[in-house]
Amino acid sequence: MAGAGKNVDFFKFDWREQKWNLAVVFGAILGGFVAVHFLSDGSGVQINPKTIEQLATLNIEAPNGKLGPESLFGWDALKTPKTIAILFFGGLLIGFGTRYAGGCTSGHAISGLSNLQKPSLIAVIGFFIGGLIMAHVLLPIIFK
Repeated sequence: MAGAGKNVDFFKFDWREQKWNLAVVFGAILGGFVAVHFLSDGSGVQINPKTIEQLATLNIEAPNGKLGPESLFGWDALKTPKTIAILFFGGLLIGFGTRYAGGCTSGHAISGLSNLQKPSLIAVIGFFIGGLIMAHVLLPIIFK
């Protein structure tokens, strides 16, 4: 992360030896494209009215049949420094956390727990606590 591999062995990563990771990334992108354009009926996402009310308290409009609110995920959102900062630091934290935890939330929760791995249980508990703190403490502070 940001050149940390030059100073700390833990962050050294050789892409040439791990080419399969690129196949996973391209597969995820391709899978999302296929799901939206060929497997969707176009009706959009149905959201619980209570969730819409909670979003409104944070000044976030309902997605109105889209995957996410335009104020957060539309191109106009990139015009504000606040949104760019959130995306930048969020991306750094996700990348660092994934590398530090030795995998992503889905990998630990699905593969790790099904193999009864104690590190995955600890990671999933940490992800869950972090998600609760983010949703109930930090998100209202960020979007007020």
